Amino acid sequence: HIRTKAWGYSENEALDYESLIKEKYQGIRPAPGYPACPEHSEKESLFKILEVTRNTGITLTENYAMSPAASVSGWCFSHPDSKYFGVGKLNGDQVEDYANRKGLELFEAEQLLQPNLNF
Repeated sequence: HIRTKAWGYSENEALDYESLIKEKYQGIRPAPGYPACPEHSEKESLFKILEVTRNTGITLTENYAMSPAASVSGWCFSHPDSKYFGVGKLNGDQVEDYANRKGLELFEAEQLLQPNLNF
């Protein structure tokens, strides 16, 4: 819908199921939890900006899981050169910078980024 209607940058797209599964379309849709954005708390920003609960009834748990469980979220990038990537292991200075930018205590950032810590 985003590619063909809302943004309309690929309005003549006619991909079959297999092509969609193999992501043969233009753009990417990384989501919290994907290797490119492993930190799930950013869903709070999405939910606030888009008023997700009011508009859809979808809610977030205290651990940022969405309910109902079949719900999905993500960021859409339409640029034809967009590529998925993974965030590597993070050093202490990177986590400290992240905590400062998000207004978190260092231990909170470390909790959120636990799988990506290099220390």
